[in-house]
Amino acid sequence: MDEAGSCASGGGFRPGVDSLDEPPNSRIFLVISKYTPESVLRERFSPFGEIQDIWVVRDKHTKESKGIAFVKFARSSQACRAMEEMHGQCLSPNDTKPIKVFIAQSRSSGSHRDVEDEELTRIFVMIPKSYTEEDLREKFKVYGDIEYCSIIKNKVTGESKGLGYVRYLKPSQAAQAIENCDRSFRAILAEPKNKASESSEQDYYSNMRQETLGHEPRVNMFPFEQQSEFSSFDKNDNRGQEAISKRLSVVSRVPFTEEQLFSIFDIVPGLEYCEVQRDPYSNYGHGVVQYFNVASAIYAKYKLHGFQYPPGNRIGVSFIDDGSNATDLLRKMATQMVAAQLASMVWNNPSQQQFLQFGGNSGSQLPQIQTDVILPSCKKKAPPETPVKERLFIVFNPHPLPLDVLEDIFCRFGNLIEVYLVSGKNVGYAKYADRISANDAITTLHGKILNGVRLKVMLADSPREESNKRQRTY
Repeated sequence: MDEAGSCASGGGFRPGVDSLDEPPNSRIFLVISKYTPESVLRERFSPFGEIQDIWVVRDKHTKESKGIAFVKFARSSQACRAMEEMHGQCLSPNDTKPIKVFIAQSRSSGSHRDVEDEELTRIFVMIPKSYTEEDLREKFKVYGDIEYCSIIKNKVTGESKGLGYVRYLKPSQAAQAIENCDRSFRAILAEPKNKASESSEQDYYSNMRQETLGHEPRVNMFPFEQQSEFSSFDKNDNRGQEAISKRLSVVSRVPFTEEQLFSIFDIVPGLEYCEVQRDPYSNYGHGVVQYFNVASAIYAKYKLHGFQYPPGNRIGVSFIDDGSNATDLLRKMATQMVAAQLASMVWNNPSQQQFLQFGGNSGSQLPQIQTDVILPSCKKKAPPETPVKERLFIVFNPHPLPLDVLEDIFCRFGNLIEVYLVSGKNVGYAKYADRISANDAITTLHGKILNGVRLKVMLADSPREESNKRQRTY
């Protein structure tokens, strides 16, 4: 059944396939009972706003529900409020298991991960350069509780660039602000500060940025999409003739403003400043962009050279020789790339994991943890015979962390009994003797990146529930 082809009997507007994500984040993904009828979904979710479509996923042959459904709202704020209030609720008194509600991932995205709250609570706005953070907060506090406001400033002069961020406590509040604020603010959702990695190459650059280039702690992941994209600059190998630096020259046949230049190159994390240079003898646009590190500049150069802005006009991006010697840095980058590939290869072979964890030594050295997460100090583990009060299920991307690192991380919340990995899988478990300690671990670690590995930390099903699940036969 086509995703847009199952509309509730109530009639009304039905979005086409191309408009299912218009406006963005207006569709919710539900995990429900297989016996929940569509009418119950409409009854429970219609109080949150105008429902445009309801789709219950069914088996193609038996037509039985798979326990998954989508509800499309007319507005993003309606979908976000439905998620906030209905996640973990039971739809009817007879239901024994609560439902799960998430904002559905965009159909155009190649990823099927959950949309995290962090991606839905932080908005990016254009503001007058005279605005202070207090002015920004005053304008946007009418839409909900603000966690923080920040204004992007020129690193050299300290002057506002006319751009800012507002972080709300709830996704529905951020959606309300985008929908209802004055159009002159051009409010949109900001890219998450901890962008999830999609490949081992991304995790390598996360480690590399923190260890050798870490001048921009607010951004944790380097947004490479495919290895072939970044390595494309090896074609015709011009690096021997081209100086590599943190500064880029930008040329366009169409003039651009500093705000436009910033919005293009801020796609790559680590942007330090940009400025537009006027040429009195031509109508061309000229600008200079500088990043905090060479790695960001390299990626921006080969990602954005030839980028069309506005459509039909290709911009030219080249390095500006600033006299620095990037040879040592590039050698370090190559070394770390090999290390990341080795880590990925070893983790795909469980028999080699012990070598990776201890590097052939006795393991007497304390594990090194690289992250921007504020971790508590180490605490003693609980005795092995202590009764288990809570189990946590851990998912690793792209590969598991070594056991000694895991123990060092999860014991910091106290009352840890044991942490272990499932052989051959990117998952593991942590056993706690206290529920508060387990909840603290979830709150602190879920969705965070440690040593270049993104963690998902959640409550594990009870052993009884797991034993009742049908075992896979493949």
